[in-house]
Amino acid sequence: MQIILLERISKLGQMGDVVAVKPGYARNFLIPQGKALRATKAAIADFEKRRSQLEARNLERKQDAQEMAAKVDGKSVVILRQASETSQLYGSVNARDIASAFSEAGISLDRQQIRLDEPLKTLGLHKVTVALHPEVEVSVNVNVARSKEEADIQAGVAAPTPSFEDEAVEDDDDSELNIEALIDGSL
Repeated sequence: MQIILLERISKLGQMGDVVAVKPGYARNFLIPQGKALRATKAAIADFEKRRSQLEARNLERKQDAQEMAAKVDGKSVVILRQASETSQLYGSVNARDIASAFSEAGISLDRQQIRLDEPLKTLGLHKVTVALHPEVEVSVNVNVARSKEEADIQAGVAAPTPSFEDEAVEDDDDSELNIEALIDGSL
């Protein structure tokens, strides 16, 4: 199916390009979202009349996205999840979770703007790309942890504290010495 693009679509073309796409992609996504029109003679003529308006609107949206990019670029958000001992999450973190975490932090992002190839399934720091506009992309950090303390340690904010198990190991060494001393009769 031949369509004319009303905005830049990555991996497809620039505004005003006439491209061939699969009919389902055009009918179910591009046309309903207002990103394209069927490439008929009337639609192409109408596009040429409205081209300056569309370019002005696109430029305005790009400037807004660049302003937002200055606020968002390099920001970090913490998402708390349960995980196994091997750092595998029992669930996963998807684009909707990341968008809601940023909304709670006061930055409004839409889940369609977050580019994840697959959901995050492990603990740790993850770099995620956010497409604010087809021509403006920024990178944000997502810190997935079991607790706030673990998130601070992963981010390098806090030093790791010795755990109860580390203290127990030290105490066991002393108790073995005391038992040996009792057997030898030196105590």
